[in-house]
Amino acid sequence: MRVLVVDDERGLVRALQRGLTAEGFAVDVAFDGLTGLQMAADREYDAMVLDIMLPRLNGYDVVTKMREREIWTPVLLLSAKDGDYDVADGLDVGADDYLIKPFSFVVLVARLRALVRRPATARPAVLTVGDLVLDPSARTVTRGGAPVELTTREMALLEYLMRNADRVVGKVELLDHVWDGTGEDVNVVEVYVGYLRRKLGRDVVATVRGAGYRAAG
Repeated sequence: MRVLVVDDERGLVRALQRGLTAEGFAVDVAFDGLTGLQMAADREYDAMVLDIMLPRLNGYDVVTKMREREIWTPVLLLSAKDGDYDVADGLDVGADDYLIKPFSFVVLVARLRALVRRPATARPAVLTVGDLVLDPSARTVTRGGAPVELTTREMALLEYLMRNADRVVGKVELLDHVWDGTGEDVNVVEVYVGYLRRKLGRDVVATVRGAGYRAAG
């Protein structure tokens, strides 16, 4: 498994390179964001360890540009910034995981292995289905270029449907992922699908009888 480590702390990079090599990884390194982006574009990696505070191009911008170029390498962000919004920003731009410095090397290795086990699928930062566009980071939705105001729950439901637009999603799955086991009745999904249809158009969510829903856009 080949991993790209991008961090300007050279001592940390060398330590990670030695440790990951001992764990069976093949490791390439870069010390600034622009070089890291170029390497990620030029070579296929199984995973990427990326610091946020980097010279030339910060980690957020590296991930954003990777996803814009449809480079879907799993990215583990590293940062001393430990605020909830810092973590959310990193994940919203398209990173797959976030680890706060200082960190345990054992945990880093475990998270890398977990990332590598995931299937390599497209994970765009901005979701598009037909003329429907959702930007999770900016919390905006447009249809046909026109902005539409959604509640937090409506946004979460639409985002999950759009991220799984290639398949039918059942009510129980939607309840588990959007309502997070809050004890709601499964019929609440149908109610919120109705809200989305009223705001975005009846064709935005297709019903597959006996199976669930699919984002149609």
